[in-house]
Amino acid sequence: MNYIEALQRRYSVKKFNKEKITADVLKQILLAGKLSASSLGLQPYKIYVAESDAVLNQLQDAFYNKSQVSTCSHLIVITSKKDIEDQYIDGYFKHIAEVRGVEPESLQPFRKSINFFKDSVEKDKIHSWNEKQGYIVLANLMFAAALENVDSCPMEGFISQKIEEILNLDAEKESVNVTLALGYRAEDDSFQHMKKVRKPDEKLFRFL
Repeated sequence: MNYIEALQRRYSVKKFNKEKITADVLKQILLAGKLSASSLGLQPYKIYVAESDAVLNQLQDAFYNKSQVSTCSHLIVITSKKDIEDQYIDGYFKHIAEVRGVEPESLQPFRKSINFFKDSVEKDKIHSWNEKQGYIVLANLMFAAALENVDSCPMEGFISQKIEEILNLDAEKESVNVTLALGYRAEDDSFQHMKKVRKPDEKLFRFL
């Protein structure tokens, strides 16, 4: 299946068949999320993967529509940092130096550019910026899932506080951004038979 065929087949599943995704396939999908582009490479987010029945059952009550969470194989919760602390940046540059085998001092120009950005943006806008990075991850996860013939449904209809409590998040430092249910479509999910509706090219694209 090529990527256009995979995207044509993809839709936001309303009911899964409860079949579990294999560990190898899940690993590939998560790797696509790990490899997502991130502004300045900071990756100001975390990816939580709920796979046990116990946790999935708890998470159901946090969603306005429980159908996907009650039938999916895995639920991915993407959180975003509320700020970018100096300590976080320190860790980021230490990691770069270790992975690339370079001296930390050689990274100072890059470090200064990040500090300039951080100091010039208000904290609430930093949080919004971090959230946008999380949606890039979401897109990669959905695309990879489609290529692996795994179905998905992105969801924002949840009560953040309940998810924060279940996942034991530090609400002062991170917030729930978006969630993604993964699994395989149920035979009786009628939405799979509906034609995909998208804007016609002339209304969507503008060539300059």
